[in-house]
Amino acid sequence: MNSKKILLKNGKVIDENGNVHEESDILISDGKIVKISSPVQDEYEDYEIVDCSNLYITPGFVNLHTHSPMSIMKGIAEDISIDRWFNDKIFPYESKLEEDDVYWGAMLAALEMIDCGVTAFADHYFAQESVYKAVLDSGIRADIAPTIFGLADDFKEQLKCAEEFVVKYKNTNSRIQLRLGPHAPYTCPGEKLTEIISSAKKLGVGIHLHVSETLDQVQDSLKITGKTPVQVLYESGGFDVDVIIAHGLWTTRDDLKFINKNAYFAFCSKTYLKLSMGNGNIYELKDKLNYSFGTDGAASSNTLDPLEQARIFALTGKNTTNDAEDFTTAEIWKSLMNGHNALKFNTGKIKEGCEADLIFWNLNKVNTFPVYDPLTSIIYSSNPDNIVHTMVQGEFLKYDGKLMKDTETVLKNVQRVKDRILVRGKGKSKVNYN
Repeated sequence: MNSKKILLKNGKVIDENGNVHEESDILISDGKIVKISSPVQDEYEDYEIVDCSNLYITPGFVNLHTHSPMSIMKGIAEDISIDRWFNDKIFPYESKLEEDDVYWGAMLAALEMIDCGVTAFADHYFAQESVYKAVLDSGIRADIAPTIFGLADDFKEQLKCAEEFVVKYKNTNSRIQLRLGPHAPYTCPGEKLTEIISSAKKLGVGIHLHVSETLDQVQDSLKITGKTPVQVLYESGGFDVDVIIAHGLWTTRDDLKFINKNAYFAFCSKTYLKLSMGNGNIYELKDKLNYSFGTDGAASSNTLDPLEQARIFALTGKNTTNDAEDFTTAEIWKSLMNGHNALKFNTGKIKEGCEADLIFWNLNKVNTFPVYDPLTSIIYSSNPDNIVHTMVQGEFLKYDGKLMKDTETVLKNVQRVKDRILVRGKGKSKVNYN
């Protein structure tokens, strides 16, 4: 826990609903917001004073679905179909990844996310000990779900390893939460998905999995089981626990009767465009779904910026539904902030008692100026260069436009890992994407 005391002077707050407040002073102690008041002249001797004049302060962003170590494979599989992307490229390369590769991939991802104002992310990958260490070392928050493939020969071993990981690390660090990560209903069929969810219930954690990513997945599920993937998840007990549904692009209207308040959808619209996955149903059903935004892995989305994903979602939605007045800036902002509700870190609000996970925006730049509405400037015009500082738990992880970690060491090690991946080449994957 960061014990530093910080006074943020004269910043304009944009809250979780998109409301802009007059200049305020914000006092931070022990990683939490302890007082918010109109600017005062009082000096706080024990506090480090940070001048926030001309800056907007917002809650940080949540990346609600990503595979952070896949940053190590950014650009390795381009201009191919989704089947070939998985089966010819990603799964074969992943089969030879080592724990050190995963660590440096996750570190690279964490630094990129911090640069983009991400203060917490939900991860879904293997070699979870390496991801855990990268989260500790980078200073970001994370919800880590070890991936489990039910069709793999070593399914029982994967599940046991994930369970042991949760038992070992649950509640050991205030910046890290854990859950189980069954890959998807089609790779964890039948009783295997039920077994994983039953384990999550016993451990007192949630789950994070891919559901109804493509139309083919839904149609195949109906042919094989007579049920959609959402119904399969429901009958396996998946909505009895907190569940992050990655994508859900082809969720059907009939599926709505199975979905409850425990479910949070993570939409990753850039990936859907990149891999030609279709528009699905989410743009028509979004008012019925509890959603926020993820980035998927950098091997599919190339970037780890949930604001970019939200922007693409809004623009695609306006075009798909032929309604330029829908997908408003206020709605998109609230959906971005909704990721905090999914992870339950006591973040996402700038109020006394909440964790100090914040973004500081300079909108007086050529790409965002003039500012008629700061929310519109952020959502449609900004980029990471507009983010002056990123703070997690009262600690600046990006300050004055610069990342506070040793980026050169990370880049040097990522280059080493990249070279090693190419030398090792492809292996044999445990499952096939279909």
